[in-house]
Amino acid sequence: MMRGSFKYQAPPICDEPRHHKSQTNMAPRSSCRALLAVSLLVLALLAGLFAAHSAVRWPAVSLAIAVALLPLWGRSLRRRDEGTSRRVCVLVLGDIGRSPRMQYHALSLSKHGYHVTFVGFSETKPHGDVLSEEKITIVPIAEVKGVRVGPKVVTYVTKVMVQSLQLLRVLLTMELQEHVLMQNPPGLPSIAVTWFVCLLRGSRFIIDWHNYGYTIMALSHGPAHPVVRLAKWYEHFFGPLASHNLCVTNAMKDDLQKNWSIKATTLYDRPASVFRETPLRLQHELFVRLAAVYPQFRHMGSEEAERTIFSVRDLADSTVTLRAERPALLLSSTSWTEDEDFSILLTALEEYEGFIKGGASLPPLLCVITGKGPQKEHYMKLIDSLHLEHVKICTPWLEAEDYPLLLGSADLGVCLHKSSSGLDLPMKVVDMFGCCLPVCAIHFNCLDELVKHEENGLIFKDSAELAEQLKALLSDFPSSDGKLGTFRRNLRASRGQRWDDNWDQNVLPLITAPR
Repeated sequence: MMRGSFKYQAPPICDEPRHHKSQTNMAPRSSCRALLAVSLLVLALLAGLFAAHSAVRWPAVSLAIAVALLPLWGRSLRRRDEGTSRRVCVLVLGDIGRSPRMQYHALSLSKHGYHVTFVGFSETKPHGDVLSEEKITIVPIAEVKGVRVGPKVVTYVTKVMVQSLQLLRVLLTMELQEHVLMQNPPGLPSIAVTWFVCLLRGSRFIIDWHNYGYTIMALSHGPAHPVVRLAKWYEHFFGPLASHNLCVTNAMKDDLQKNWSIKATTLYDRPASVFRETPLRLQHELFVRLAAVYPQFRHMGSEEAERTIFSVRDLADSTVTLRAERPALLLSSTSWTEDEDFSILLTALEEYEGFIKGGASLPPLLCVITGKGPQKEHYMKLIDSLHLEHVKICTPWLEAEDYPLLLGSADLGVCLHKSSSGLDLPMKVVDMFGCCLPVCAIHFNCLDELVKHEENGLIFKDSAELAEQLKALLSDFPSSDGKLGTFRRNLRASRGQRWDDNWDQNVLPLITAPR
């Protein structure tokens, strides 16, 4: 799910965590006691270090004080109140706004009366439902960059150390939570830190496995790199320590059981209720908003009508129609990372352009690629180098509320996500199917758990195959009589569970199970 450009000001780690909603009188007394105990413990140890030259056996004294304070600290950290059983921390060591599955977890918990503390980076604006829900409190944490001098390993080590201290502070000073639900990846250092805090505080630790972190690292470093091997050991060691585990596919469930000795519950991604076909009036309003910013959506207007490249609104009676000569709207979304090779799509678009210039009866294309990420600048240079007459490319960053509207307005989706582990599924395709949008998706293991070739979309292996699929699917455009229309009708007929029912069936029993 793409998110908007609104940004929070993330606090430095030395400040008190700032909450999204007002938290008057919400600071728990147990947290104050815990901080006091920790402070006294540190002072006792420092006294032993600085007074080691004294005739008095200060190290022994400080150790005795520390031992005496530990039970006090432990009791304060575990002190429950009447609201503890209804509190859950949802944690992602990433941008909350670009973590749709964790946002859905938070909303589902709040709908069942749980008070959610949502911890993560605050780079982009979360969905409006998350922001407006009174039972969800967002606690932003700063993204740590690490020391920028010396070898890269120094940067990485310092980043992990500082992030660990930040997470410890946030998790130890918040109100006692019955559960901590954490996304992995990223899991370094959050798996170890969260497990340690749950051990201290008596909370249940739940990991939601979206993928394996070490396989993502291997994309840029190679599987034999020492850091990748260390990350793999780390996940294998700390992963089984969680109280419960969720995962995104049955293939991952089997792999976790076979190779990690982890028993997990499969929670397939399901589209939220906002993902549906967009009514024509809302399509036009969206196109008008986009046309105000992106020239690819503009069309010459007139005094009698309000026009975009796709739609027309009659100013006399406000009726909206789609232009018969409109281009096909091709949509893809991405985080611009190593597991998506967008040169495949760009090459396919060049071949599609060649089909039209060669005399094929095909519609012009507007290809919209949403999202932002580390490799976007690289691909923007490639896009700028293309000289296409019948294909236009637009790379907007959408507000959270506009992304499902655009999906529900598109004619065809393209997915270039290639799972680093071969065990996870692209959530963007889940959202597209929620909008009854057929998809062309690049092949990888277990994709057939989601995309059914020749039923709700097509699976390709290279740019040439994708270009041929675009040609075949759009040859009858804008008629709905061809294969593209058949796929859309199949999606309408096979709508399965939505997120809420799926979550209630698979996750709620874990949350409500007695200790």
